[in-house]
Amino acid sequence: MDFLERGSTINSERYCEILKKLRRVIQKKHRGKLSSKVLFFHDNAHLHTANHTRELLDHFGWEVFDHPPYSPDLAPSDYHLFPKMKTWLATHRFDDDAELQAGVNEWLKSQAAKFYDDGINKLVHRYDKCLNLNGDYAEKYFKIVAFKCI
Repeated sequence: MDFLERGSTINSERYCEILKKLRRVIQKKHRGKLSSKVLFFHDNAHLHTANHTRELLDHFGWEVFDHPPYSPDLAPSDYHLFPKMKTWLATHRFDDDAELQAGVNEWLKSQAAKFYDDGINKLVHRYDKCLNLNGDYAEKYFKIVAFKCI
């Protein structure tokens, strides 16, 4: 888990530092996993596609799973994790940032493995739908088009 300081933004350099931490965690907790193929998925945000980031992922030997351009709703954090976390956060009050961070960490740890599995399984369905529509996956767009056709 990595929290940004209040008022700061993430850039390619910071993202690469997070990726290096991720790699170290995988090395510690899952020995031998990095010797097999690592398939990495992230969206097309500029910091994810920046040269610095691409070079680091190439150095790691990780294969980047393409995220089709203009394809919303493919990030599990957006459609699965954050909506549920937002619902939980709405029922809690925190006195300061440290208390909030501790609460979020505790909530994430309290989720069963099935919760995370469900998010990834939904990704498979959404990505397949996107590919079948030649990268034009946008449910809201298709609902509007269907409505106009009637």
